[in-house]
Amino acid sequence: MNILVLGSGGREHAFAYQLAKSERCKNLFVAPGNAGTAAIATNIDLSVTDFQAIEKCVLENKIDMVVVGPEDPLVMGIANYFKETPSLKKIKIIGPSKRGALLEGSKERAKEFMLQHNIPTAAYASFTSETLDAGKQFLETLKAPYVLKADGLAAGKGVLIIQDIEEAKSALAEMLGGKFGDASNTVVIEEFLDGIELSVFVLTDGKNYKVLPTAKDYKRIGEGDKGLNTGGMGAISPVPFADEVLMQKIEERIVKPTVKGLKEEEIDYKGFVFIGLIKVGDEPYVIEYNVRMGDPETEVVLPRIKTDLVDLLEATYEQNLDIMPIELEEKAAATVMLVSGGYPEAYEKGKEIKGTENVQDSIVFHAGTAQNEERLVTNGGRVIAVTSLDLDYKKAIQKSYTEIEKISFDGMFFRKDIGFDL
Repeated sequence: MNILVLGSGGREHAFAYQLAKSERCKNLFVAPGNAGTAAIATNIDLSVTDFQAIEKCVLENKIDMVVVGPEDPLVMGIANYFKETPSLKKIKIIGPSKRGALLEGSKERAKEFMLQHNIPTAAYASFTSETLDAGKQFLETLKAPYVLKADGLAAGKGVLIIQDIEEAKSALAEMLGGKFGDASNTVVIEEFLDGIELSVFVLTDGKNYKVLPTAKDYKRIGEGDKGLNTGGMGAISPVPFADEVLMQKIEERIVKPTVKGLKEEEIDYKGFVFIGLIKVGDEPYVIEYNVRMGDPETEVVLPRIKTDLVDLLEATYEQNLDIMPIELEEKAAATVMLVSGGYPEAYEKGKEIKGTENVQDSIVFHAGTAQNEERLVTNGGRVIAVTSLDLDYKKAIQKSYTEIEKISFDGMFFRKDIGFDL
């Protein structure tokens, strides 16, 4: 089978790494990819939202399956494009339809879906510039801290958590005034839930589902979860506190009603559901849905799946997931992200990366890297994820930190406390 992975980050390198292991994978392509994917697949330089260029690439390379990494093409309707284009109809595309992708593309839609299908989540209300005053009044009814979410995609930066009521009111006005462009034309205000977060990943064919390994990621740049939000500084899997009792609650109250809701609403959904959860006391609540795998969670979840990934994804497309067994690795996984100096604010690219070839006990997943002639160089804020497997997450983290010592580039930064709160 010829397979195309869309995207250029650590998530896509992890997908390529796992797919390349399959005997069923004949030729593997990644678009646009990075220096890491170039070593195990053929990179093709195209934009993940240029559907016509993707169509041309799929036909020229006789692609049988397309795995969509990032959210933008899904929200823009790439699955619909494949379904509606005669030459692409038979291609197995892994990712939800445009309607399904609205669960991530619109915070308001996600909240409505949860409410409709009795899925536990925080109380909320939505506001536009016309209802700014009502939004300020709604804030008065809540206790600090105040959670403001841009309705649309804002590259992971559209969620604000604010302690002061007056500051929250002015932030609401700024957001509705265009702070995040069209993404904040509508703002969702939510009650703050106090607890510990985790992510549950589900693979669904729209009728059946498989629960994949749990993960916990670390979003803040600074140790002790301080400082600015990033795309993710590290992750561990499985989550130690996600015991059998909690997982049963999550499956019964959240996973099953989510898949049932997709089926009842006749939403074409063949792909991943990333459920961002918070455990308040002993009870799970949904913070948000994403309609693809997370990054850097993918770098700890996929290496723990023993089942052939091509088989799993094909069963998803054919809606046969119910008869597909899934085998998971008992070992724990941990990943630590190496980032450019200055990230998540301004940073420089083109710094030479040394030592990745010396890493032996861990997997090096490239994120923001490029090949500049013979030199491996930085090409993004998050540069490399170093993933390790071991008997428990503490040993896995320690292994990653040991291997990181072999890697260097100018300005390299990483958090030294991944898993600190567990």
